[in-house]
Amino acid sequence: MRHITTAIHPDIDHLDNKSIVARLATRAIVLDGEDILLLYTERYHDYSLPGGGLDQGEDVIAGLVRELTEETGAQNIHGIKPFGIYEEFRPWYKDDADVMHMTSYCYSCKVDRQLGATSYEDYEVKNGMKPVWINIHQAIAFNEQTIAESDKKGMSIERETYLLRLIAKEML
Repeated sequence: MRHITTAIHPDIDHLDNKSIVARLATRAIVLDGEDILLLYTERYHDYSLPGGGLDQGEDVIAGLVRELTEETGAQNIHGIKPFGIYEEFRPWYKDDADVMHMTSYCYSCKVDRQLGATSYEDYEVKNGMKPVWINIHQAIAFNEQTIAESDKKGMSIERETYLLRLIAKEML
C-alpha cells in the first residue's frame, strides 16, 4: 500500500529522548457519487472518516469492517480496496508515552446506502458522534471553517481534512 504522507503535530519539535507509543488504525472511505459516509462529532465540530484503532493482533481488514459497522451501522460492506497509509506523530497525554505514532490504513469500500444500528463506546456517545452521508465538498469546507475559527477542534481534524481533499482529488 502506498505511503500518503507523514504528519508531525506542530507541538512536537523533535523525537529525541521521547517515549513513543505506536497505534495502528483503519479509516474507511465510502463514496456514493460525491456523497461520502462520515462521522459528525458535535464536541469537536468536525467530520471524520469512520475507523479507529485496531485491537491487539487484529487483521487490518477485519478491524476496518468492525469499526465501520460499529460507528456507522454499515451493511453489506464489499469491494474493499487499499487507498494508502497516513502516518502521524502527535502529543500523547497519558503516562506511558510522550508521543503517539499512529499509522492509519485507509481503504475504500462500498456499503448499502441504508445504514443499520450503531454500537458506540461511551466516549463516542458523550462526544455526540453520528454517521451522516454528506457531499464531500461541503464536508471539506465545514472542516476548513472549523480549523480556521473553532477552539473546539481536536487533533485529528488536520488528518481528516487532508484525506478528504485527497479523496476528492483522486476518486471523484
